[in-house]
Amino acid sequence: MPIRPMKETSETHLLIKPTKHLPKPVQNGKLPPPPPPPTVAAAAAPQSQASPPSRNRSRRRNRGGRKSDQGDVCMRPSSRPRKPPPQNSPVVAAAVSGTEIVAVNNHHQMQMGFRGGSSKNSNFAPRPGFGQLGTKCIVKANHFLADLPTKDLNHYDVTITPEVSSKSVNRAIIAELVRLYKESDLGSRLPAYDGRKSIYTAGELPFTWKEFTVKIFDEDDGVINGPRRERSYKVAIKFVARANMHHLGEFLAGKRADGPQEALQILDIVLRELSVKRFCPVGRSFFSPDIRTPQRLGEGLQSWCGFYQSIRPTQMGLSLNIDMASAAFIEPLPVIEFVAQLLGKDVLSKPLSDSDRIKIKKGLRGVKVEVTHRANVRRKYRVAGLTTQPTRELMFPVDENATMKSVIEYFQEMYGFTIQHTHLPCLQVGNQKKASYLPMEACKIVEGQRYTKRLNEKQITALLKVTCQRPRDRENDILKTVQHNAYDQDPYAKEFGMNISEKLASVEARILPAPWLKYHENGKEKDCLPQVGQWNMMNKKMINGMTVSRWACVNFSRSVQENVARGFCNELGQMCEVSGMEFNPEPVIPIYSARPDQVEKALKHVYHTAMNKTKGKELELLLAILPDNNGSLYGDLKRICETELGLISQCCLTKHVFKISKQYLANVSLKINVKMGGRNTVLLDAISCRIPLVSDIPTIIFGADVTHPENGEESSPSIAAVVASQDWPEVTKYAGLVCAQAHRQELIQDLYKTWQDPVRGTVSGGMIRDLLISFRKATGQKPLRIIFYRDGVSEGQFYQVLLYELDAIRKACASLEPNYQPPVTFIVVQKRHHTRLFANNHRDKNSTDRSGNILPGTVVDTKICHPTEFDFYLCSHAGIQGTSRPAHYHVLWDENNFTADGIQSLTNNLCYTYARCTRSVSVVPPAYYAHLAAFRARFYMEPDVMQDNGSPGKKSTKTTSVGDSGGVGVKPLPALKENVKRVMFYC
Repeated sequence: MPIRPMKETSETHLLIKPTKHLPKPVQNGKLPPPPPPPTVAAAAAPQSQASPPSRNRSRRRNRGGRKSDQGDVCMRPSSRPRKPPPQNSPVVAAAVSGTEIVAVNNHHQMQMGFRGGSSKNSNFAPRPGFGQLGTKCIVKANHFLADLPTKDLNHYDVTITPEVSSKSVNRAIIAELVRLYKESDLGSRLPAYDGRKSIYTAGELPFTWKEFTVKIFDEDDGVINGPRRERSYKVAIKFVARANMHHLGEFLAGKRADGPQEALQILDIVLRELSVKRFCPVGRSFFSPDIRTPQRLGEGLQSWCGFYQSIRPTQMGLSLNIDMASAAFIEPLPVIEFVAQLLGKDVLSKPLSDSDRIKIKKGLRGVKVEVTHRANVRRKYRVAGLTTQPTRELMFPVDENATMKSVIEYFQEMYGFTIQHTHLPCLQVGNQKKASYLPMEACKIVEGQRYTKRLNEKQITALLKVTCQRPRDRENDILKTVQHNAYDQDPYAKEFGMNISEKLASVEARILPAPWLKYHENGKEKDCLPQVGQWNMMNKKMINGMTVSRWACVNFSRSVQENVARGFCNELGQMCEVSGMEFNPEPVIPIYSARPDQVEKALKHVYHTAMNKTKGKELELLLAILPDNNGSLYGDLKRICETELGLISQCCLTKHVFKISKQYLANVSLKINVKMGGRNTVLLDAISCRIPLVSDIPTIIFGADVTHPENGEESSPSIAAVVASQDWPEVTKYAGLVCAQAHRQELIQDLYKTWQDPVRGTVSGGMIRDLLISFRKATGQKPLRIIFYRDGVSEGQFYQVLLYELDAIRKACASLEPNYQPPVTFIVVQKRHHTRLFANNHRDKNSTDRSGNILPGTVVDTKICHPTEFDFYLCSHAGIQGTSRPAHYHVLWDENNFTADGIQSLTNNLCYTYARCTRSVSVVPPAYYAHLAAFRARFYMEPDVMQDNGSPGKKSTKTTSVGDSGGVGVKPLPALKENVKRVMFYC
């Protein structure tokens, strides 16, 4: 499934008003900078002055957060002094227990996706050095070196009156202004424009404030030959600030830790300016039907190819990151043809059903169409809806006396256009009060409209076929894109003195060795060294195989007969035995067949019948056979089993029951074992206590993720999940917790929380606290070190997430014991980036895997990484198809003083412990598990509508107060049953 770029909300930074002095923590052996003054306020820039105003901008403030308190659960005393979280950041100071948190909304910084303003107090973990472990090699990266402009850049504010909401109209206005006034009033400067409120120049304009009048033609007017509607605008341009290139140069050279965000933003806009004019911009990508022939995706959609472009600060200097991209666009068809494709039937001869009308209305609402019934006019309209009556029945008033005329008569008399297909409804354009009707046959869809709603399974498969490119082909397309963009001929790049290399960056990389894996002593092979990121279970037994004594099977597939289902269960049981489990060959009750629409009734029947048969002993495992296309059945089954009955379940599709594959059965047995509380394998170094900064003292590893609703779902909550290792020194078993929170809220609200109990007073809770307690119960020891892998955070949210969530970890620990503050390492895991690594020589089979990708274990922490901060790219998996995407790990906070080799090898080794397969995976397992748990929890919401493909659709999020949801108005998820919480139910 294609990865959607994260929809970024406005960035909320946190400022702190310290209320007491706390000792400063050591991070990588260095003390953080001194704390800021007790209160911080930003001065508003005066709007009316002619001379250059202050760089500080006014900011709105909101209060939020809670004070820490001491809880009711004690742990053994710790001699380690409590360490507060970070004390400074660009517009942020630390959130520490006993301080007041003040939120500062800084939308301007989030807008371009850059982070880190011009503050002198950036306080992420500095790079402790470079890694040395592994076999050295050279790889190529899709980063292109960009020269730094020598001149300082100037920022001007633009005010267009009357205000315009369309960026394309804004651009047309500024383009006309530049055409008219460049050589005169603008002093021959060619400004770059962001489409909103800012223009940028290399060198000053001859004024600090000036107003211009510009006239442009209405873009939706559509007149081809003849008079066109002209609109007049006033454009005021006012000097704001000067961006210091020397500051950026020092940052890139690693001489200062704070990145001048505005300078990077300006350079990004400069290099995008020409592409915005040539192509269809979507976020940071550009698309065109001319780059590659569009491919049909079905139901009126087609794929457009394009490229992603972003300027990035790296160790080698300023870098332009270019990658290939694909997106779904609405095919520019005549509307009747689009409707026929959407419905998959002939609409000219067959009448439309009510469901057809609903589908057409959903498919066309918000889409821009142009009329085709007027010879020299192609006026554009946005579709608001569909008429309930067919065209032949539509009448409307034509004058103040309410004289009625039919749509058919009007089009015939006014335009000489005879409507042929009068049985079809009309498109409704304009607003409800003054709706206009357009016959479908007189309209064509305007080209270049991106489809932003959810794709169905067939469309996703078709889009993946287009986007899936072998590494060599992708590399060649990237190089062709750079050549085609011809940055050396770009007038904006020339104006600003920027030169872009046309060569991929050559980067020194290292291939980390695969770790040895330990299996059970009873197997023929007691340990195993994976080869090129994979291995198998032949001659091996799970290191901790569990026993399944009481199980049952429910069959929801009509095509699977009872004897076939029984045969499948026998084969699966035997595979579990071969793999090292004990599996009772006989189910507690005979296989029970049921209809998919009776899922709740069937599950409760099986549960209670089995309980009666075993005299009150609960089922340990429920096997479920599902139809291949099962709609909401899978989600309903998981919700009922995990939140109502406390059943561990394993679902199998009908196609696998009929075509029994040993590989499939082996993979299912791995899943069953961990769901029962077992371990499949562990790192040999873990049980030999040889993992640095993990094996020496009890260490807990967390993974956290937040999944957001699909585009178009405006009210569904976001789901947060946190998992944590429950064994030490093995660090293989992870318990998971989930919660719902406000729509598109990225900060995890329920990491730590307090509430008032009428009997006990203030009570502490939250996911971190609960998982720390369960670790203590499982191992008999309290964690003395915390490693926290956080998935799904964009760069613009680093400060915000670190401060809020590190503070929650602190408070959770302090609530268990007054001085309990284990050192924390906080690492963000990113997959939604566009850096790709290619083999230096594609013909050298020793440097690639079978798919032509770089070898698993390839790590890069030089040249294309951050100039001063502690980050690295790790490709921990073997490619299967397409081009491998390395994971990007950014250590934001490190009180454990990891070396580069330490965190890189730990992360790589953990990727070999993923429970569901015998392959190393692309993302560190705790983060992967958190993602699985969050995705699973979407099924726990009571569905209003479920999609046809069985994935959760829109959910009911009405009702109730804060509760477990962490946000007013968000309905809490039903609680997981205790026996489910303890195991890896999400696998």
